[in-house]
Amino acid sequence: MKKFIIKRILISIVILIFVAFIIYILMRCLPTSYLEQVARQKSMQPGSKSFEEWMAQLSATYGMDKGIIPGFIAWCGKAIVGNFGDSWKWTVPVVEKFHDAIWISFIMGAISFVLELIIAIPLGIISATKQYSKTDYTITIVALTCYSLPTFFFASLLKLVFSVKLGWFDLGGLIGRNFDHLSSWGQFWDRAAHLVLPIFTLVVISIGSLMRYTRTNMLEVLNADYIRTARAKGLSERRVIYHHAFRNTLIPIVTIVGGSLPGLFSGALITETLYSIPGIGYVSYQSMVAGDIPFSMFYLVFLAILTLLGNLISDILYAVVDPRVRIA
Repeated sequence: MKKFIIKRILISIVILIFVAFIIYILMRCLPTSYLEQVARQKSMQPGSKSFEEWMAQLSATYGMDKGIIPGFIAWCGKAIVGNFGDSWKWTVPVVEKFHDAIWISFIMGAISFVLELIIAIPLGIISATKQYSKTDYTITIVALTCYSLPTFFFASLLKLVFSVKLGWFDLGGLIGRNFDHLSSWGQFWDRAAHLVLPIFTLVVISIGSLMRYTRTNMLEVLNADYIRTARAKGLSERRVIYHHAFRNTLIPIVTIVGGSLPGLFSGALITETLYSIPGIGYVSYQSMVAGDIPFSMFYLVFLAILTLLGNLISDILYAVVDPRVRIA
């Protein structure tokens, strides 16, 4: 296993270099740039230099006057030591802005992901074990409904009911108007209350696909020969389902668990925007719209690292739930 992990890490590093290079090329080829906007604004001031002169000065300041390959090598050299430059839009170091926004999205994503697993997997198992029953049809309808709900519609509906009609929650934002006058415990509950509707939105729109996925894999396992053999030996139905069948159902599910790692940090763009949550999804979108190449480069490469790490975690989890992988 140790050799396998080392080999996968080395391969992942090579893949990451190529991915980062492709992302860098795409960033350099953006049709709009924040530098162009700044240069255009400065050139329109009375007695100012021309647009071309401002572009040359700003490009030299931010290292955009180099070619793609020299620029990428220079970027890698700085990135290795943790220097990702200053954000053009937010006018602060990229890492600082990222640190301010990432934990909000991580908390939302982690809580919603745990709730999704707790709700979706048991319901998927129940649906599979009671196939074609009223329970199965009910769970299937709920799953398809959640899977089909548009995020913007469901979030707007929740805001209308719980914020406008009932007044239980604020319409948006991360803190209330009286946040500064609250105690430390009160500030904690104020932030938690503002995250209830966004987290509920993320959970509802996500559980549908996992429920269906769990049900499909569980049905496939329940029809296997070794399950019929276990039942023929007189094992209880509970032991057959939760000890033999469920363990093998976990094998494809760990792919989703590992692949969900980037989602914990990538944020939920639509949800964060609708609820005015200053998370990483909304911040990265604003950065890309503004042509903020330093921040966009850092964010996309960070997601690439998480994706490769998620695949590695999935392979390790395969060995945990399936002994045949360890033997191989």
